[in-house]
Amino acid sequence: MELMRQYLDAISTPKRAAEAQIDLGLDAARAEVIDGQLKPLLHEYLDGRLPLAELKPKVDGINKRHPHWGFRGIKGQMFFNMAYNVAGDLDEFDAELKAAIAAPTGEEMATSRIQTFSSYVRRIGEQHVEGGGTGYGKPKVGSVPFFLSYFWHVQDRDLWPVYYTNSVNLMTDLNLWQLSEHPGENYIRFKHIHEELARVFTEASGCDFGLYDVEHVLWFKGGKPYGHAQAEDADEPAIDTPAVTDAEPISRLPESYVPPIIAVLPRMANNESALAEAAKASGTSLERAFEKSVNAAFTVLGYETTLLGHGQGRVPDGVALDLDNLYAIIWDAKMRADGYSIGTDDRTIREYITTQSRDLKRRRSLRNIYFVVVSSSFHDDYDDVVGMVKMETDVSEVRLVEADALVAMVDAKLRDPLQLTLGPDGIQRLFSTSGVLSSRSVREILG
Repeated sequence: MELMRQYLDAISTPKRAAEAQIDLGLDAARAEVIDGQLKPLLHEYLDGRLPLAELKPKVDGINKRHPHWGFRGIKGQMFFNMAYNVAGDLDEFDAELKAAIAAPTGEEMATSRIQTFSSYVRRIGEQHVEGGGTGYGKPKVGSVPFFLSYFWHVQDRDLWPVYYTNSVNLMTDLNLWQLSEHPGENYIRFKHIHEELARVFTEASGCDFGLYDVEHVLWFKGGKPYGHAQAEDADEPAIDTPAVTDAEPISRLPESYVPPIIAVLPRMANNESALAEAAKASGTSLERAFEKSVNAAFTVLGYETTLLGHGQGRVPDGVALDLDNLYAIIWDAKMRADGYSIGTDDRTIREYITTQSRDLKRRRSLRNIYFVVVSSSFHDDYDDVVGMVKMETDVSEVRLVEADALVAMVDAKLRDPLQLTLGPDGIQRLFSTSGVLSSRSVREILG
């Protein structure tokens, strides 16, 4: 209830909504796109008037122009593309897809369709690997509930909520329910919780809560999953968090999957003075502690990491390798309270990228090299520098990663370590374009 009240307070005025990064016009925009574009398109396909080959790019185009559902991520359009590409028989795929995405007439049918389509996706994925295809090219069965619920939602947005990973994580963190091994049953339980919360919130607030409103409350909470009381209320933060003993009472149990050395990254990136004092007391500098925390994040994600930086000449702060998918990340960590401008270091960056990428290519067979800067936020003067770096060095893309986005990546990986790979169907996708990467974009792209 307290979360609901906080959300209602946050949207009480346009100014407060803007401060909380809540888009008050989102629901109206969604309804307009559904009624004017998505629903007619889907009906054309289900009625046999639109071929599958045209449905896929049209859905992609609509979601690129109107990114209101996160369908562009790995559990939406990328899953669609992968399933289409590995399906040996496109006529069979067309029939299976039509049967699966048509809105169910009841919950029992919804459960059955998720289970049936999951079995089909598993089969074509196994056939793809048996035929010599790569494992990372196999569509993930875990994407099916989000994928199908998106299309059901388009057909009846008041009945079928979209199965967002962020909402699922929050529900399990709050002990509203625990996931089972059956994705169809999980989705129906997810739907029931939305409906119950809508009823309870309506009675408690006197406002009319629908499924969209419940979704927004969950997003409001899930949008800041790493702050907690420790980050917001502590007077004297420490670099190393000691283990809790019987003599150290705690007011609430922790919810985050992220270890403290990584959870503290956003505060380090902001160059907080209290953390600088804590670092000094720990016998190090905050700059070096920040670099070690960034390196720890890449290590937890599953990369082969090398920490460079201080005392090693003009070099980047670190390198992260994924030898299975043949790519490397050259990274720098920049602490800035007011945001980082990449243009201030462009000559140095080009120099050590050239040296490091030459060394990497000599020792490894790599398809891609990415350059990543981790900081609190970024000034928007990076386009020219990014273009120049890409033209004058061997890097494929230049990604400016906000510190809380790196934390979000670690949280996603720890929550679902088997499903979320480092390859192009997973975390590599986050580095496949240049520009700023926020925590919101991480959650959207990863599902």
